[in-house]
Amino acid sequence: MSEPVPVTILLVEDDEVIRRSVAMALERYGYRVTAAGDGLTGLELFRDGRHDLLLLDVMLPALDGIGLCRRIRESSSAPILMMSARGDSLDVVSGLEAGADDYVVKPVDTAVLVARIRSLLRRAAFVPPGAGPTDPPEEVTGPLVFGDLSLDPAALEVRRAGEVIALAPTELRLLLEFSAHPGIVLDRQTLLRNVWDYGWDGDTRVVDLCVQRLRKKIGADRIETVRGFGYKLRR
Repeated sequence: MSEPVPVTILLVEDDEVIRRSVAMALERYGYRVTAAGDGLTGLELFRDGRHDLLLLDVMLPALDGIGLCRRIRESSSAPILMMSARGDSLDVVSGLEAGADDYVVKPVDTAVLVARIRSLLRRAAFVPPGAGPTDPPEEVTGPLVFGDLSLDPAALEVRRAGEVIALAPTELRLLLEFSAHPGIVLDRQTLLRNVWDYGWDGDTRVVDLCVQRLRKKIGADRIETVRGFGYKLRR
C-alpha cells in the first residue's frame, strides 16, 4: 500500500524567526512546508508547484499579503489563511475581501493554527455541511433550483442562468448550508460552526464578508439579510 501524500503548505512570512518556527511546528504535525520571505517569491513558488493550502502574512515586502491573495485568486481556489500581527480591522477586512477564507492573529498558538488549517482542508475537500439547528432537510435527488440559480449537491456544480459559476471552497460550503435550509434564517454562530467548523463568539466578519463575495457571484438579492439575526436563502 502506498504512503499517503502529505499536505503541502505554502508559508509566506517575512520575519525569519516566525517563518522558521511556524514551518517547524507544522512539519511536526506531518505537513510539508514550502516557505518564502516576500510576496513575489511566494507568488513564484505558488505558480511553480502544487500547494494544498496557503498561509500568508499581511505585511510582506515586494508584494503584500493582500495583493498576493488577489493574484492567487485569479487562477486558484486553494484555501488561503491570512495572518495579521495586530488583528487590525482594515487588515482583516482587506484580506477577506481579497479572497482569503479565514485569518488568525499573531502570535498564534500552534494548536489553534493547526485546527484552523484542518478546518480549511476539510472545506476544500467539498464535504457537504451537516444539518443546522433545524429539522434535517429532505434527501436531495437532483439539482436545487432557486430562480435562475441551480445547485447540484452531488456534482457540486452551481449555475446561474445556465452558466457555471466558479466558487471557492468556503463559498460553496456556505451556499450548500443555505440551500439545505431555504427560507430559514441562519445566525452567524451557526454558520461558523457548520461551514467554518468551529464555534466562535467573537468577530464574525469572516461570515459577513464571505456572504458578500457569494452575493456578487450568485446575485445580490438571492441571500437576504435579516437584521439582528443572520441570513437566509430566498426560496
